[in-house]
Amino acid sequence: MEHLEISSWLDRIKKNPFQPIYLSMTAEELSITYRGVIYPYQCDHMGHMNVMWYVGKFDEATWQLVRLFGADTAYMKNNNRGMVAAEQHIFYKRELLAGNLVSVRSGILEVRDKTLRFFHELVNEETNEVAAIALMTGVHIDSGLRKACSLPADLAERAKAMVTSYQPAVK
Repeated sequence: MEHLEISSWLDRIKKNPFQPIYLSMTAEELSITYRGVIYPYQCDHMGHMNVMWYVGKFDEATWQLVRLFGADTAYMKNNNRGMVAAEQHIFYKRELLAGNLVSVRSGILEVRDKTLRFFHELVNEETNEVAAIALMTGVHIDSGLRKACSLPADLAERAKAMVTSYQPAVK
């Protein structure tokens, strides 16, 4: 896998816009796909954000991530398509408390015919610490048949252009 710095990325696109490019990125260069705050009602009896809210924030971030390569609501409705979560692993790193400002930064790890592997990092904006990481696999489906189907070539190419070499620190 070839790793490119951002400056050479633009030159590469001009030469061959359809060749996948693996961007060498820092965490700060990833797409921000969610911003919010932790509310008291999202915290459990131990005072930190309950696990169900992590999943919700990662879900919202996923819809923003797929929108970046063209799989937005209009595409889904007009083409009878959808995206479903097939697998997700969440790694909890730090507690989040009521009042914490958070963001999710996301990246695509792999694009296949019908699936995407991607990640989200939930970050405490006040400390810049990663609070949780989600590694996910999404499947592109025909919403009518409820079966997996290929991503259209244009969406697949745009998604491949977003593949990053950045690896979240899950250990």
